[in-house]
Amino acid sequence: MPVIALHNRRFHYEDSGGSGTPVLALHGSFGRGTTFARIAELLAPEYRVIAPDLRGHGLSEGGGPFGRDEFVADAAGFVEALELAPVLLLGHSLGGVTAYQLAARRPELVRAVVVEDVGAVTDVPEVEQPVLDVTRWPRSFSTYQEAVEFFAMTPAPGYFLESVVERGGRWELLYDLDELMAVQRGNTGAWWDDWVAVPRPLLLLRASKSFLLSSGQAAEMVARRPGTELVTLDCGHWIHREDPDGYVAAVRAFLAAVRTT
Repeated sequence: MPVIALHNRRFHYEDSGGSGTPVLALHGSFGRGTTFARIAELLAPEYRVIAPDLRGHGLSEGGGPFGRDEFVADAAGFVEALELAPVLLLGHSLGGVTAYQLAARRPELVRAVVVEDVGAVTDVPEVEQPVLDVTRWPRSFSTYQEAVEFFAMTPAPGYFLESVVERGGRWELLYDLDELMAVQRGNTGAWWDDWVAVPRPLLLLRASKSFLLSSGQAAEMVARRPGTELVTLDCGHWIHREDPDGYVAAVRAFLAAVRTT
């Protein structure tokens, strides 16, 4: 896995390679770049998917701060360091907020944006727990099966298990639980100013079974930012994992239209 130094820390990232059009894919909280592996396969060879482990996640270095400005600056740093501009952006959840904020604040770096199942408001009243309390989660497991059984309680076990690795005879999480609490808190808020300021083509993907983005907020996002394309897929929050074919079909159609404009 390649490594790059940005902002006095080391970031690991996945790179599907090839000569296709570069796509920067940003994962959500508790994730890592490998979550987009299947998407990279399905988008090849037309697109080259670059998927970093965001700060505090995966094999990238931890340590705060974990505010919106820092995540946006990291994404901008990737685009500039790898000379990807203007890049196509994919962002899921936490990464989706980062994607549209980068497009709003540094539009010269961005060609188009795909936002996966996250809103302009991330602490909406209908979401009972916008911040998942993980302070009592185990930080390691005696066996991998123990980790499998623990994460079976989540709606996306495979997603969480990607961040469980064997070290010194135990299976450890690739993130610090206190840091992930800070990551989540830093992502909660109302980001309408950034959303409406995005000057680039924008596709909003919503999961019909989403616990984070209601149909009402999605409709309001389209109304407040005319030109936003909205596609709803019949699955849960992790669209790129639960319906990769539907995800890629929507993304391909959107990006094909962008490339001809």
